[in-house]
Amino acid sequence: MKGPLVVVGDALLDIDVVGTPRRLCPDAPVPVLDETREQLRPGGAALAAAMAAADGHDVILVMPHVDDEDGQRLLALLEPLLRVVPVPSGGATAVKRRIRAAGQTLVRLDSGGSATAVGELSSRAYPSLREASAVLVSDYGRGATAAAGLRSLVLDRVGHAPVVWDPHPRGSAPVRGVHLVTPNAAEVATWAERHEVSVEAAGSTLARTTTLAAGLVGAWRTRAVVVTLGERGALLSYGSGAPVVVPASPTTGGDTCGAGDRFASAAATALGSGMVTEEAVRVAVHAASAYVAAGGAAALAWRPSPTAVPAGGGPGADPGAVIDAVRARGGVVAATGGCFDLLHAGHVSTLRAARSLGDCLIVCLNSDESIRRLKGPSRPLVPAADRARVLQELTCVDAVAIFDEDTPETMLRRLRPDVWAKGGDYAGTELPEAAVLRSWGGQAVVLPYLEGRSTSSLVETAALSYDQPGSTTSSLSS
Repeated sequence: MKGPLVVVGDALLDIDVVGTPRRLCPDAPVPVLDETREQLRPGGAALAAAMAAADGHDVILVMPHVDDEDGQRLLALLEPLLRVVPVPSGGATAVKRRIRAAGQTLVRLDSGGSATAVGELSSRAYPSLREASAVLVSDYGRGATAAAGLRSLVLDRVGHAPVVWDPHPRGSAPVRGVHLVTPNAAEVATWAERHEVSVEAAGSTLARTTTLAAGLVGAWRTRAVVVTLGERGALLSYGSGAPVVVPASPTTGGDTCGAGDRFASAAATALGSGMVTEEAVRVAVHAASAYVAAGGAAALAWRPSPTAVPAGGGPGADPGAVIDAVRARGGVVAATGGCFDLLHAGHVSTLRAARSLGDCLIVCLNSDESIRRLKGPSRPLVPAADRARVLQELTCVDAVAIFDEDTPETMLRRLRPDVWAKGGDYAGTELPEAAVLRSWGGQAVVLPYLEGRSTSSLVETAALSYDQPGSTTSSLSS
C-alpha cells in the first residue's frame, strides 16, 4: 500500500492468566491453578491494528485512551509496532481477562470501559484518514464509532480508499457505501432482525445466511457483505446473484479468539494493496485459518515478521508466529527451501517428506531477484507472490518466508529451524547450510529425489512443443 492502513475503533487490553491445574478446589468442583502467569496482548481494534502491523504494514490506530495503568500497558504493547493516535477519554481502560489452563478458557472477566470523547475523536482522526490507503473501522460496541463527525469523515473517505467495517451487535450500523462489512454468522442474524430483513423459515443454513447477507447489503447500502463462518470459511454477497463461498483450510484445535480481527485486518490490507473484493476475501479466509492453526490469540508474539511476503500479497501465516506456537508445545520446526517455479510432482514429494520431519514446515522461498541472479533473466516464470500463494495452499506447508539473498542462510538464522531438509542429489556430501544449522544445534538432511521432475525440463519441453511445426501454439502465433 502507498499509504497507511488506518484503524479506528475501540481498543481493549487482553490478559490471559495461564496456570497449571493440579487439583480440585475442596469447597467447589473447580480446578486450582498453580504457577499462574499473565500474558498481555492488544484487544479489539488494537488487536486488528497490531496484526496488520506485524504483517509489515504501516498502520495508524486512532483509539479512545484512558491514561490509567492498564492504558499505559496497552500503549507499551502497541507503540513499538505502529503509530497510535490516543484520544483522551474518561472511565477506565476496558480489560478482557481470560483464566486459562491446558489450552482451555475456564472463565472470562470483563472490566472497565471508557467514556469516549466523540468530538475529539473525530478531530484527531481527520489527519490520519486523509492519508489512508485503506480504512478499517473496528467496532466493539463501546461508542467510538457512533460519533457523527467520525462517521462523516469515514463516509468522505469511501470515495478515495477502500473501507472495511467490522460490526458489533451493540455498535453502530456501517456508514453507507463502505466496500466490505465483515459480520460473523451470529452478528448477521442480529443485524438482519434489527433491519427487519425477512427470511423463509425453511431452507438450509447456507440459504438463510445468503438471504440475510443480501438483505443487509441493501439495508446498509454497502458494496458487499462477507459473513465469516468459522471453519467453513466465508460467504460473500453483493446483494444479488449467487454468493461467493470461500472455503477455509482445515485446522484442528487452536484458539479462535481474535480470528475475526485477523480476517478484517487481512481483508483491509489486501483491498488497500489493490486486490478485488473476492481476492481480498480469499486472502482473509486463509489468514484467519492460519492464525487459528498457529495457536490463535494464545500464541501471538508481538515482533516483526521475518517473512518478506509482499504486503497484502501473501495469504498465509507469519512464520515467526507458527514457530513460536510449535515451540511452545515442545514441537519440532522443519524447513526447506527453493525457487518452486512451476510447482511439479517432485516439489510436492519433497515438501511432504520435509513436513513429516517436524510439527510444522516453513518454506524459504527465493525472491524474484534472487532467482534472476541464479537462473538468468528469463526466470522466474511465476512471480514470488503467486509462488507463495500456491505453496500455502498445500496442506503440508505451514508458512512461507521469502528471502532476497542468493542463499537462505540469513533467513535460516532468523527462523532457527530444528531440521533443514534439502531435496536433490546431495547424499554423502556436506550441505551448504549444514554449518549454519549446527550453530544452534539444528540438523541438515537430504530427502530422496524424484527422478525426471524439474522446472527446467518442463520449460524445455514446453519450448520444444512450441517450436514443433503444426503445433497449436505455433499456428496461433504465426
